[in-house]
Amino acid sequence: MRKTAIVTGASSGIGAATAKRLAAEGFNVVLAARRLDRLDALAKEIADEVPGAGKVAPVALDVTSQESVDALAAAVDGCHVLVNNAGGALGLDSVATADLADWRSMYETNVLGLVRVTKAVLPKLIESGAGHVVNITSLAAHVPYEGGGGYNAAKHAAFAVNDVMRLELVAEPVRITEVAPGLVKTEEFSLVRFRGDEEKAAKPYQGVPEPLVAEDVADCVAWAVTRPPHVNIDRIDVQPRVQAAPYKLHRE
Repeated sequence: MRKTAIVTGASSGIGAATAKRLAAEGFNVVLAARRLDRLDALAKEIADEVPGAGKVAPVALDVTSQESVDALAAAVDGCHVLVNNAGGALGLDSVATADLADWRSMYETNVLGLVRVTKAVLPKLIESGAGHVVNITSLAAHVPYEGGGGYNAAKHAAFAVNDVMRLELVAEPVRITEVAPGLVKTEEFSLVRFRGDEEKAAKPYQGVPEPLVAEDVADCVAWAVTRPPHVNIDRIDVQPRVQAAPYKLHRE
């Protein structure tokens, strides 16, 4: 019997790579994100390219909407793995020049969105007898950096929720894992952060010989969720070899 995994933010980047990888690992995969057209394309790609892939179900999801989250939960018969990947960064302002609308948006997606989806799906994870929640945070959740105040704060909060869940669910058959990536080069993360300014979006990666790619993070998720059910991988910090901290990169 195939297990079912829900991946939020599955329309691009880490979410899309994780969905493909979990399909390759034998999971039925629920692709959840706002852009249904991209999910439909990803579902076809998985069907065409992943040998032996199970069911792939695209579901429109806005993690900031309780109605949308409730609809996702109602559409899924059962769930063994939930990957909370939806989120992102906006801007690189100092605290002194902070755009509070950006801060609020980042908290809404990275923290409250994570909680909304987890709360809605948790009964199904417990009912499965071997559930697993994987929260994609960031090294920004653990190491502050200049200009990262809003993102740092949101991801620190997500990290706190992750660890509280592990404490609160210790008696339940549900594992809790945090995956905290460093510099990952995807097609959209930096573009979204800088609102489509391609020059600014390219700057974090300039001179970095080999940043992580989305598949590297997906590999971490797949490894964690395929451990024996009694093994909990608490946290994976993953960064390129040339990165020592969010603010310390070797550039050529």
